[in-house]
Amino acid sequence: MTAREQYAPGSASGARVLKDGDNWTLVLVRELRHAPAMVWEALTDPTQLREWAPFDADRNLGAVGAAVKLTWAGTGNVSETKVRRADAPKVLEFHDIRWELEPLGSGTRLTLWHSIDRRYISWGAAGWHICFDILDRLLAGEPIGRLVGGDAVKFGGWQRLKAEYAAQFGVENR
Repeated sequence: MTAREQYAPGSASGARVLKDGDNWTLVLVRELRHAPAMVWEALTDPTQLREWAPFDADRNLGAVGAAVKLTWAGTGNVSETKVRRADAPKVLEFHDIRWELEPLGSGTRLTLWHSIDRRYISWGAAGWHICFDILDRLLAGEPIGRLVGGDAVKFGGWQRLKAEYAAQFGVENR
């Protein structure tokens, strides 16, 4: 059995939703066992993003003002954006996403803010949860491959997480 076949995400945790009318923001916090500089590279380098993130970037995200095309995996949807903030290795903002990295012992507390249509907030939480798991394994030198888009939706662990996050957030599990 491969590492991918053995992978099972833990319970839904570390997430909350900020609600401002119809504008909802997912806030997901994860403690990673890797230094902020290493995590920063994984957040900004297009080659590493292709291994764990739900989008591909056509260039490095580590410079303020960089014009970047994000292609959302499995959908073909392309978003053109500019990096609004890149304070390595602390804060990265682009599109409707903000990352904060805080040193935590020899690791990093990684916080994601992502504006998501409220109808899909539990979908996004489940997807990012899995992406964070895969990121942690990638940085540990134990890659299992990206699991996003349609592949994630077919994955039983994603279905369970979506239901758990829907219950936590008090939204319908669609």
